[in-house]
Amino acid sequence: MRVLICPDKFAGTLSAPEVARAVADGWAVPTDELVQRPLADGGPGFVDVLASALGGRRIPVGTVDPLGRPVQGEILYANGVAYVESAQACGLHLLTQEERNPNTTTSYGLGLLLAAAAESGAAQVVVGLGGSAVNDAGAGMLAALGAAPVDVAGYALPYGGAPLLTAESLGGTPQLRPISLIAATDVDNPLTGLHGASNVFGPQKGATRDDVLRLDAALEHFAHVLEKAFEIDDLAARPGAGAAGGIGAALIALGGQVTSGIGLVGTLIGLDRELDAADLVITGEGSFDHQSLRGKVVAGIAAGARDRGLPCVVLAGRNETGHREASAAGVTETHTLVEHFGSVGTAMAEPARGLRELSERLSRQWSR
Repeated sequence: MRVLICPDKFAGTLSAPEVARAVADGWAVPTDELVQRPLADGGPGFVDVLASALGGRRIPVGTVDPLGRPVQGEILYANGVAYVESAQACGLHLLTQEERNPNTTTSYGLGLLLAAAAESGAAQVVVGLGGSAVNDAGAGMLAALGAAPVDVAGYALPYGGAPLLTAESLGGTPQLRPISLIAATDVDNPLTGLHGASNVFGPQKGATRDDVLRLDAALEHFAHVLEKAFEIDDLAARPGAGAAGGIGAALIALGGQVTSGIGLVGTLIGLDRELDAADLVITGEGSFDHQSLRGKVVAGIAAGARDRGLPCVVLAGRNETGHREASAAGVTETHTLVEHFGSVGTAMAEPARGLRELSERLSRQWSR
């Protein structure tokens, strides 16, 4: 039997390649063929996964985190395309729990990465969006490019999402060499509203209910500022505009095209070919929840398996998705580390062991 192992990362514990390796190590039927294709959807690990698949050259770039502290990022340059990962500068993993505050965190560091990517000589720049700690609709990124939001008096606004309520215009034109710009998103959410960046993702970034309401209003106001500055319409409602705290909206305003992160990665690594040849598909991520089925790795893999009539097994740290919803998306069954160990602490402390043990059990169940 040919088993395709194509997981996302388990955030905070294992990278996607580490997850795939643990599943493969646990498979107990030596005559089965195991194919490991770790994946990313635009969030953390995007550059690592593409570098392992495409090769290319990794260029270190100094940047800053969501609080303006120095961090190291990088650009992957492969086949004339530069790939950038927003999480390297804006990632939630860069902050402690106490530091999370989307009212003040900024995407400025991504602007530094984007500028460096544009100057690398690439004809196209692909920005992976996901896993961010910001909710500023890319205002910080634009500031780094020379187009900081300003108030009615012409003064630059403080960083973060909340000050955007007083944005009047942009204080300059983005200084970015002409490139083809692609936003590879891990979700298809709009910028504002019930399914927008603030309501859906704000709480995990530290936003209270009052913060969420204020941030949603700020992003709606700033969307109008961007529409006027870049002469575009209906920015807030566009699919993917809410990705990475609204950075998707700013990239759209800059002329970028939105695409599915998992779709792009899948195309680059030949995922369709691997699915065509598989008998069983195993995917997974740290938290399998309602967000998982809105453009993330599991959604893309499950849909591909469903279309081919393949069984698709999800391994996760925890599961908060209903059986009917998961089944409709193409998931055959789900197993979690929390259920396996009976403890969240052990699941976080020993995820590789848990994945090996779950994989061994699956191999005896599914190998025919």
